[in-house]
Amino acid sequence: MVKRTLKRWWTEWLRSVLLIVLIITSFRSAVADWNDVPTGSMKPTIFEGDRIVVNKLAYDLKIPFTTRRIVTWAEPSRGDIVVLYSPVDGKRLVKRVVGIPGDTVSMIEDRLIVNDETVSYAPPQPDLVSGPTPGGEGKLIASENLGDRPHAVMIPHGTHCRPTFAPVKVPQDAYFLMGDNRDESFDSRYFGPVLRNRIVGRATVVAASVDPERHYRPRWDRFFRELR
Repeated sequence: MVKRTLKRWWTEWLRSVLLIVLIITSFRSAVADWNDVPTGSMKPTIFEGDRIVVNKLAYDLKIPFTTRRIVTWAEPSRGDIVVLYSPVDGKRLVKRVVGIPGDTVSMIEDRLIVNDETVSYAPPQPDLVSGPTPGGEGKLIASENLGDRPHAVMIPHGTHCRPTFAPVKVPQDAYFLMGDNRDESFDSRYFGPVLRNRIVGRATVVAASVDPERHYRPRWDRFFRELR
């Protein structure tokens, strides 16, 4: 009797639940996922408390639960915001592509230089900055035009981390990644170019956002905001 009951329970309920869980986790692994942002390394584009949507089909199709690519139809471009596995500890990070395979990337006093051409800077465009005003003395928001794709960056003034670094040649099948908050980002300036197979997908939109400093109140103006 007990055996029959357990068998019926397995057949009618548990097996269906496990199948649903497998489908959902496979979808999140290979098609689309979300990523909670705990730090301000991508300010003023992405804030602490943002939940961003990750398009895992932006560049390729992978076998679920692995980094092995089945087919590739695109590669990350300069200016793309990508989610990656850190080469240091394996944690998921969110950074911007500033150098693609074959590029030479350097920085002099917070100004990027790609392939011997200094990236242009301008006053920030209003549609590129939204949400809480980034604080901190000596912080400057500017519009960085990387490959004709302007995006906002936070540039510090005064003593800070790695405002200048020597030219780095980006190897094949690797990318040079940086945070938009140049003073508070652990990125390729420290761990070097990132191998292609560590890139999970492209961050496309802020699905939802809460403010950790205001008792996790929703930031309604950031919901469904496209990332650029």
